[in-house]
Amino acid sequence: MGNGTELGRVRGLGSAHHGAHHWLLQRFTAVGNLVLVLFLVVSLALLPGYDFVSVRGWAQGALVATALALLIVSTFWHARLGLQVMVEDYVHTPGNRFAMILLLNLAAVGGAIFGLVSVARIAFSGAA
Repeated sequence: MGNGTELGRVRGLGSAHHGAHHWLLQRFTAVGNLVLVLFLVVSLALLPGYDFVSVRGWAQGALVATALALLIVSTFWHARLGLQVMVEDYVHTPGNRFAMILLLNLAAVGGAIFGLVSVARIAFSGAA
């Protein structure tokens, strides 16, 4: 008793027990993105000027650079999770699905690394 319907037990249908984790990660990254974007928008709005030197000096701050790095990681992770679900739902051929998920992972990791290197170059560059 308690293992679903008779037909479901015969067919082996039921929960795969991995959807809840993926769903929770998607929600956690969405909340993290919201908090980080709000922080960055408010701190950017409080700048006295929006010229290159002011914005670069703002981005060189330790707190802002850390928030930017976290936002980059969280955004690419969130995008990867959402696009992975789309690929799993709409690409039915196993070989094509594997190739699409591989390309998706490469694009997400590549974009995140590019963003992190860009933030690091700004944060660690001396005052010019």
